[in-house]
Amino acid sequence: MQPTIQQTMKIEVASMTEPISVVVMQGDQTGQELLEEALRVLEPNVIGLDLQFLNFDLSLENRRATNNQVVHEAAEAMKRTGYGIKAATITPENKGDVGSPNAILRKAIDGKVIVRTGRRIPGVRPVAGTFAPISVIRMAVGDAYGAKEWREGSGIDEIAYRTETIDRKTCRAVAEYTFRHARKMKAKVFGGPKFTVSPVYEGMLKEEMDEASKRYPDVRYEPQLIDATYALLLNNSGEALVIPALNRDGDCLSDMVLQLFGTIAGSESILMGFDEEFQPKVVMAEAPHGTAPSLYGKDIANPMAMILAAASVLTYIDDPKAVTASRAIYEATIETVREGTKTADIGGTAHTSEFTNEVISKVQTKLEVWNSLQGF
Repeated sequence: MQPTIQQTMKIEVASMTEPISVVVMQGDQTGQELLEEALRVLEPNVIGLDLQFLNFDLSLENRRATNNQVVHEAAEAMKRTGYGIKAATITPENKGDVGSPNAILRKAIDGKVIVRTGRRIPGVRPVAGTFAPISVIRMAVGDAYGAKEWREGSGIDEIAYRTETIDRKTCRAVAEYTFRHARKMKAKVFGGPKFTVSPVYEGMLKEEMDEASKRYPDVRYEPQLIDATYALLLNNSGEALVIPALNRDGDCLSDMVLQLFGTIAGSESILMGFDEEFQPKVVMAEAPHGTAPSLYGKDIANPMAMILAAASVLTYIDDPKAVTASRAIYEATIETVREGTKTADIGGTAHTSEFTNEVISKVQTKLEVWNSLQGF
């Protein structure tokens, strides 16, 4: 029996792919402007993928108005969808204000790892001849951040104290993801904590790194103390590296690594929460830079990092079209710089919107060509 028109319509509707939901966290000043540029690259007519954006206003004004409730709502939405893109936001300095939204988001989604990868940008001179990619796998919670602090005594005899903590589950997440990432990059796991001075505290991460190396015997492993890691990075130029780090060490180290490549504009920052098997469960991407108030409203800021952040989220979506679109965006962004369309911070004259327009054009061309060559 042939299906009726109504039955046919139901079959077609049921087979349609639901749009992929991505949480978009709006920000402040230039951070918001660059987010809008990145979202232009993710339009369906550019990447051929229907994304549903769930918008949350994380501007300082709205965080104050909602007493950070909007931040908690954004985190809950990310836990449901698994994906988030965040603009740079202002963190007020006054005690008792709304504080950092990033701290709330990390805790709410149980974020364990922050990944930042320095890579060579054509036409941008690196430091010490660095050209092979370097990823820093940073502990996202604990350590010096959120530590209990107090002072005792007075005058010249006053003493400041701080109680820091790390936990084994987070150390294991850092170690496990470090080796998985190194295997994917065909890189060497390099560096580590200062376990000789702190065998109990920092030694916990070293223990997990050593155990992970046994689970991944095919991945090269060269542990170094954190101070030696800094020094040896200045002499390394030809090997791809993945560096595990405690929270504060990783914060400092990732800033230095990105500058080794001449600019922080060529990298995305990815926060990850994991399931029990340490597979990514929630992925939130953003640019590693701040809100750049001096550039606000001038259409001259570099959108590279924010565009790459948007592309990075696509790599974790279980859809071949998303992975292909991500590759197209990465390639198009780097090629745009290589062919001379550059913003002022990396030696060019292009406006923000002009750079994005060129990236969009290249992405559309790539996807059209790749689609036409399927089967060859």
